Amino acid sequence: MLVEAVASSGPVDSIRHGELAKLFQKSKAGLVYVTAFPDRGETMRKYLSVVAWETEVWCASDPTHLIHFNGSRFLGLHTA
Repeated sequence: MLVEAVASSGPVDSIRHGELAKLFQKSKAGLVYVTAFPDRGETMRKYLSVVAWETEVWCASDPTHLIHFNGSRFLGLHTA
């Protein structure tokens, strides 16, 4: 998991996604890109339009949940 704290380095946008992919291109592990926000308030709204597709968003205010930006990997029925 590659986690970017939006407060210190901004979100995982398409540019940062490419930089991280290049940096870890020799890694044998699957990469998960996560942008961490303090909550779903003003800061998240400010950056939401530039968060890269195929990444995750995590909010400290809701620590047990992730928001997945697109992709069929998680598409399906939710079971409790």
